Amino acid sequence: MSKFVHLHVHTEYSLLDGLSNIPKLVSYVKENEMDAVAITDHGVMYGEIEFYKEALKQGIKPIVGMEGYITSGKLTERPARGQVKNNHILLLAKNLEGYRNLMKISSIAHLDGYYYRPRMDRELLKKYSKGIICTSACPMGEVGQALLNDSYKEAKEATSWYLDTFGDDYYLEIQRHEYEKWIDKSSNQEIKTYLTEMSDSEKKWNEGVVKLSRDLGIPLIATNDAHYIKPEDATAQDALVCIATGKTMNDTKRMRYIDAPTFYIRTPGEMEKLFPDTPDALENTVKISDKCNLEITLGKWYFPKFDLPEGVTADDELRKLARKLLSEKIPNAGEEGKKRLEYELDIICKKGYAPYFLIVRDIVHWANNQGIITNTRGSAAGSLVSYVLDITTVNPLKYYLPFERFLNPYRPSPPDIDFDVADDRRGDIIGYITKKYGKEKVAQICTFGRMLSRGAVRDVARVLGLPYSVGDRISKMIPPPRQGFPVTIDKALEEVSELRTMYDTDSDTKKILDLAMQIEGSARHVSVHAAGVVVAPTAITDFSPVQKEPSGEKIITQYEMHASEDVGLIKFDILGIRNLSILGAAVDIVKDRLGVSVNLHSIPLDDKKTFEMLARGETMGVFQLASGGMTKYLVELKPNRIEDLMAMVALYRPGPISQIPEYIKRKHNPKLVKYLDTRMEKFLGMS
Repeated sequence: MSKFVHLHVHTEYSLLDGLSNIPKLVSYVKENEMDAVAITDHGVMYGEIEFYKEALKQGIKPIVGMEGYITSGKLTERPARGQVKNNHILLLAKNLEGYRNLMKISSIAHLDGYYYRPRMDRELLKKYSKGIICTSACPMGEVGQALLNDSYKEAKEATSWYLDTFGDDYYLEIQRHEYEKWIDKSSNQEIKTYLTEMSDSEKKWNEGVVKLSRDLGIPLIATNDAHYIKPEDATAQDALVCIATGKTMNDTKRMRYIDAPTFYIRTPGEMEKLFPDTPDALENTVKISDKCNLEITLGKWYFPKFDLPEGVTADDELRKLARKLLSEKIPNAGEEGKKRLEYELDIICKKGYAPYFLIVRDIVHWANNQGIITNTRGSAAGSLVSYVLDITTVNPLKYYLPFERFLNPYRPSPPDIDFDVADDRRGDIIGYITKKYGKEKVAQICTFGRMLSRGAVRDVARVLGLPYSVGDRISKMIPPPRQGFPVTIDKALEEVSELRTMYDTDSDTKKILDLAMQIEGSARHVSVHAAGVVVAPTAITDFSPVQKEPSGEKIITQYEMHASEDVGLIKFDILGIRNLSILGAAVDIVKDRLGVSVNLHSIPLDDKKTFEMLARGETMGVFQLASGGMTKYLVELKPNRIEDLMAMVALYRPGPISQIPEYIKRKHNPKLVKYLDTRMEKFLGMS
């Protein structure tokens, strides 16, 4: 049984102020025989679902939380920057109610309270206090600041308010980072002074907190303000902070992690040695862990409510529509087509996905009625139901496209329909969805920019105070991304002999690369997913905390794509494509100048002049055919039918690209074609 639980822990999602990778963090906790651990990133809940899943996977109890910012005034106030008084506060979810309240608090702090930081106020905290454990946090907490300002009365008043609000779920937090141990290890007087001041402040704060605890009968908890996993990670953590603040690591006038490398995941034994005089503060961390029993439902889907006539279910509506439209779209579908349609409908309805198809159809129809150029691509083209509903434009019966690649009885997640739209009208479509379902139920999805190998090298070289040319030269020796994935520094050292030689012989290069490898892959900033939009049946904040995008007004989830799907949000991929905007503009120009209305869906697919143009290599501006490599292959292929282009697009990607010359040979000499099974000639033959 663990004697101590870490309740104050920052991960990489305290962006550029935390180094801890979640799987490594949980593994380290398990290795050191701790039964539970908390996640408390700065003002956000980005990593909660990843953390929750990883902890359960490794047999560790996950305690979901956040170190937030509480303002002394109203969260809507915007005083001059020097007058802003924000204090830290630690919040942990005891149960599902507390978790949902935590999501509400974080969302409102971002949407209404954001002013340099996402802020809450006492009114908000009181409103959503149920199911939440609150602690007084670090010296930057409201209680800590009052004590450091020699106002025991103010600290006592603040403590009393929190006690009234949270009752026996309020705790006073103490920390000991042993600054005094490192004073004599530095030869720099400024650093010595800094460490002395930090040591004195921490001692004063701790003494005041312990007095408050004894005077008011409020339990203590001991924490270590962990920003990284092991002591040896302190330098990398310091580098991250310098990257975030634009400082260099030799700057002594800043918050420094390297001078007192104690902000890590201490073992229970280390914590016992740190707090021999307050064993109750250690025991209470376990008691808090015992109180926290959050269970988040994952893998269940919650579809938005689609308006239907009274008494009609989504299954009924989908079946009726699909059967009616089959005869209109494919008059000669016959028994084979009807059988295929019923087969697909049975799978769709049994898995509960009928609302999804009705919603997507409604979005596509609205976009088309507004004159927005759209296209649906990917495996959805294998669905006859999608085709008859006008979600897709390719007849799967004609091209023998399998439904099972898109959806089958064993697929654990909902179907994924990639909906491409003219990029200058994407906002209109999202606006329609928002108006139809309610702005509180719609959000775009966040994604994270990460410290990739080349960028990490440049950043590290800069914070080490080295000339730009040094980092730039080393970074350029790392090979460019392959198949969409960056080459890691480890891999580059294996493959690039010149880089390995520099690493082995040049101390600056070794220092840069060693440090860059430690921060490589860490989350650097949050941004907006290019396509993902989620729509919930109730408020989004019942499923995911939200915030505004960093550079604008878009509302985005704090959970990235996979986490959003894990909690049951239905994702719609609406991707803005520049080529579709150009295509729409071309249609408008033809109509204005020639008086001809072009219907993009009735353009013939066997136009001889078009194939001759492509065979001459005139591919500029043609989507997916314009690259130099593709143009070269088209000239060699001499395509004369749409199937040739389909094959080329399918082959021109990592892996099968090497087979293109073989395909071209067989195009010009069909005698070379051999079938492993003669029955496949029906599907793969040239006719």
